Amino acid sequence: MSGVKLILREAVHSLGEAGDLVRVKPGYARNYLLPQGKAILATESKVKEMEHHKRVVAEKVAREMKDLRVTKDRLEALHLEVTARAGEEGKLFGSVTAAQIGELLAEQGFEIDRRRIVLGEPIKEVGEHRVPLKLHREIVAQIKLIVSAEGAAAASPDEETGVEPSETDETDEEDARA
Repeated sequence: MSGVKLILREAVHSLGEAGDLVRVKPGYARNYLLPQGKAILATESKVKEMEHHKRVVAEKVAREMKDLRVTKDRLEALHLEVTARAGEEGKLFGSVTAAQIGELLAEQGFEIDRRRIVLGEPIKEVGEHRVPLKLHREIVAQIKLIVSAEGAAAASPDEETGVEPSETDETDEEDARA
């Protein structure tokens, strides 16, 4: 089968991805792929250049993946702690968000974009939580986040302030509405 060898510059539906070496009919190459800039002629030098470029990119990706795996191991060894105001049943008055987790990670020396912190919804309960961090499409670290109530015990805010329970109940209800 005779045809024209081309190197695709971008993905072409039902033909291949960018960087693929393909063989197509001369009319398809002459009338569509070459004028649209979707492919270039596959000369011997261009094929060698493409293969070299692929090797360089593969080596770079391998180095980045190795670094990300090391970062993942360091992150998974980390235990973050957050204190927040909570009610008697362990429900937080506010919530712990991805932005707050990002700040905690920054304090530990990890600059992680908050959009890489995968929270389905903000954390609203006291306890231990696993928070996934999407470092790469294939690498997801699970960090341990411990959320505790402000003060020694969440169930006894009256003891800390020395306020009578009837006064505290009114104040807590106002805080909960805010």
